[in-house]
Amino acid sequence: MKMKLCLLFLIGLIALVYANDNAIFYESFDESFEGSWITSEKEEYSGEWKHSKSEGHDDYGLLVSEKARKYAIVKELEKPVVLKDGTIVLQFEVRLQNGLECGGAYLKYLRPQEAGWTAKGFDNESPYSIMFGPDKCGATNKVHFILKHKNPKSGEYVEHHLKFPPSVPSDKLTHVYTAILKPDNEIRILVDGEEKKKANFLSSEDFEPALIPSKTIPDPDDKKPEDWDERAKIPDPEAKKPEDWDEEAPMEILDEEAEMPEGWLEDEPEEVDDPEAVKPEDWDDEEDGEWEAPKIDNPKCEAAPGCGEWRRPLKRNPAYKGKWSAPLIDNPAYKGIWKPQEIPNPDYFELDTPNFEPIAAIGIEIWTMQDGILFDNILIASDEKTAESIRDTTWKPKFKVEEEKQKAEEQAAGSDGLKGIQKTVFDVLYKIADLPLLGEYKTKIYELIEKAETQPNITIGVIVSIVVVFFSLLLKLLFGGKKAVSTRLSLFYEYI
Repeated sequence: MKMKLCLLFLIGLIALVYANDNAIFYESFDESFEGSWITSEKEEYSGEWKHSKSEGHDDYGLLVSEKARKYAIVKELEKPVVLKDGTIVLQFEVRLQNGLECGGAYLKYLRPQEAGWTAKGFDNESPYSIMFGPDKCGATNKVHFILKHKNPKSGEYVEHHLKFPPSVPSDKLTHVYTAILKPDNEIRILVDGEEKKKANFLSSEDFEPALIPSKTIPDPDDKKPEDWDERAKIPDPEAKKPEDWDEEAPMEILDEEAEMPEGWLEDEPEEVDDPEAVKPEDWDDEEDGEWEAPKIDNPKCEAAPGCGEWRRPLKRNPAYKGKWSAPLIDNPAYKGIWKPQEIPNPDYFELDTPNFEPIAAIGIEIWTMQDGILFDNILIASDEKTAESIRDTTWKPKFKVEEEKQKAEEQAAGSDGLKGIQKTVFDVLYKIADLPLLGEYKTKIYELIEKAETQPNITIGVIVSIVVVFFSLLLKLLFGGKKAVSTRLSLFYEYI
């Protein structure tokens, strides 16, 4: 047995050494970061970074140590990493040891800075090439991937966001995030080594806004003609209100056929003085007024159908028709919804591959309400095998230990084990919310799930609501009808 363990350790060690030899940049934080990573000296970044062990392990990482603070730290690379020549893999670990209610845990891969810039001046204005990693607050729950790309026509840098990114795992375990950039313009996002998203940099379906602008744009100088009629339906001008249409008739009237239930006690009040109530000894009639016993429900009314004056109930008025309005007919002057004419886009350009800016530094610039966020094993590599090897030797052993500990704690909690079930349910709901089919409603669904996490009593209602929306969307695809889907989701959201 000992021989097997030694052999496994030796294989892992060899794999890690091999991986390090093939890594363009690798930071394990086994040694203190001071002197290597530079903390921003900007006044707003008051959060203190610490070199700390991951809870339950001997493995060190870079720790966010205080709540409700801004943090900024940067590591300048020996030479910029070029992203155009082949596969590039960006990978790092994050452990949210105290959870993450509101804050970021992402990295910024900085492009070469302007002359005069120093690491001590690193802030949110420092230009980056890629931003990648978890971000969660309110309706936001996603693993960001943002490419800052330069328009060769305008010279302007534009942020291009990956559409429908994966959600952030909702536990306190160590997770590893991987972005694989391929020379054929493909990008793959992995969470814990499992592919969660595949996209193409040049596809307008995958990035917002698209890297390649549209060939035409609406003419900003075009104006809608004054006589342009956008009304598809209009009230029928020839329709007349029927003579027997009574707009003043009430919606409800007294039910003249109703009879007082047998046994109704008309002479008994609904409430009586509490016979057991006693006037307080310190009650002063002159200062406090005349004392009156508090009221209680009349015990004689408990067995009766009712007490006090009986009144006829209301019923719907069969003559009620409400306010009359003319029926709608097709508008003969209808011209459709007006749109400005399209003109050639002056900023349009063609692109075979993204014009990636080199990575000159790696920065962490975040604002978070939680402490205990631990960054570790930050990697830039030129092949997927290196990233996989480091995941297997650094992340996987820690994750297995944490996962087993979590299961043991849930079992020991007894009745509290329901929390583990609820967590599984929420994880499934987040995966459902990530489906492209639900993309249009993703923000609202995230808000519902967030509410359910803080109010477990509405979890069943949230599940039912999302299932209803899902099947409504299937019906929409078959028969059309967008409004009903939005209405169902909105009504449930307002209810809770």
